[in-house]
Amino acid sequence: MTMNTINKKQWTAIAAIIVVGLLLSLFILSIDKSMPEGEEHGEENHAAAKVDSAEGGDHADEAKQAQGPHGGDVYRDGDFKLEILLSEEGGEPHFRVYPFNQDKPLQPVADQLSVQLKRPSGEQQRIEFAPENAYWQSIQSIDEPHVFEANVTARLDGQTFQFAFSKEEGKVTLSDQQIAETGISIQTAGAAHITSSVTLPGEIRFNEDKTSHVVPRLAGVVESISANLGQQVKQGQVIAVIASTALSEQRSELLSAQRRLELARSTFAREKHLWEDKISAEQDYQQARQAMQEMEIAVHNAQQKLIALGASPAVSASGGSLNRYEIRAPFDGMVVEKHIAMGEAVKEDASIFTITDLSSVWAEIIVSAKDLNVVQVGKQVNIKATAFDSSATGTLSYIGALMGEQTRTATARVTLDNPQMAWRPGLFITVELPTKESDVPVAVAADAIQMIKNKPTIFIRVPGGFIAQPVTTGLSDGKVTEIVAELMPGTEYAVNGSFVIKSEQGKSSAEHSH
Repeated sequence: MTMNTINKKQWTAIAAIIVVGLLLSLFILSIDKSMPEGEEHGEENHAAAKVDSAEGGDHADEAKQAQGPHGGDVYRDGDFKLEILLSEEGGEPHFRVYPFNQDKPLQPVADQLSVQLKRPSGEQQRIEFAPENAYWQSIQSIDEPHVFEANVTARLDGQTFQFAFSKEEGKVTLSDQQIAETGISIQTAGAAHITSSVTLPGEIRFNEDKTSHVVPRLAGVVESISANLGQQVKQGQVIAVIASTALSEQRSELLSAQRRLELARSTFAREKHLWEDKISAEQDYQQARQAMQEMEIAVHNAQQKLIALGASPAVSASGGSLNRYEIRAPFDGMVVEKHIAMGEAVKEDASIFTITDLSSVWAEIIVSAKDLNVVQVGKQVNIKATAFDSSATGTLSYIGALMGEQTRTATARVTLDNPQMAWRPGLFITVELPTKESDVPVAVAADAIQMIKNKPTIFIRVPGGFIAQPVTTGLSDGKVTEIVAELMPGTEYAVNGSFVIKSEQGKSSAEHSH
């Protein structure tokens, strides 16, 4: 009987406990349904804020809530909350911040809100706000990239509230493995010595001091040609032969003078012998000597005429053709032009060959009026071919004193050694002329700079990938470029393969939103 009585009491207690639990559950559910939306975890959040405050400050950061009524992110500390969004109304992005207390909009007051931004480049910026109707709007525009950490400070009724949030808009996510696979190399921005230069266009031309336009000097008919285009010739080498009646007359004149000289010498010898033997008068002797001297002058004159024409004065009546005129190379060089054919009648002033010594060439540079002040004789320049990878250094040896009437440019010149014949006349070139040397605090590799939205941009390394950082460039030597603003020394950035990041960044730009 005792055991049965105890069992009944236990069952009664258990039933009572179950009934009380059900009643408490219904009561709690009715309370939750009656609470306003967004406040059901208010006490819990407030308690969490107090714990964080005890650990790290008076007003700790709160977790971001759902989007607010204006499409911004909501941050709460107790009854006070801010809705923050990045708006591009009016063209430039600005922060808009809507204040609330107990879910009721507050009228913003001047000097009650500020934001401190820290960008991956190390740059820090303090953002001030001005009240606009129901929100604060940042006085400064928020420059891209919109990747930063933000600390928000707001004041209300003597209390200070602080919130923190971060933004990674436009970040190109790449793992270390992906970076290695795409061949992207990382460098660090830092100080550099830069020699800035001006780049001028130009062209390789013949060295006119070592170029000859060969003319026959005598009219005639071409009998043979022994030189062709592109052929290397030696000084004195016969390159063509023409038959010239004018040369025949000159050589005939020389032969006639030589015969008369022989006769005059014989006469002089006889008269001298007779005068010495007291047989003939001294007057006959003197006349014979004078005639011989005049014949010597005539022969010398005929020889000089032939030498001036480039013909050999050594001729004989019995051997060789009197009209054979051999045209010879004036110096060692290459035949670069040929205007002569077999059987052709050529004039004495016709340019039949152009021979040049290509062991040296001229680099002619086009200089505009604005660059004349930096172009000086004796300056060292760097010359690069536009058609292939070849470069050389040289010294400015000439600057034209006149400006072209049509082009309004002057001509400068550099004489280049050309032992391998790499610099061919007609080749277009660019000439880099140093203008200024300086040490700069921040510089990056020139290859790292990409143009995005017509602005020079580099991709700086952030945890998990890269972001596009617009920069202001300064001096550059083609290898290294000075960064005047928007980048701190020690910042890591992408060099080789940065175009891959640009491509990925372009794909994600279609999803750009605030």
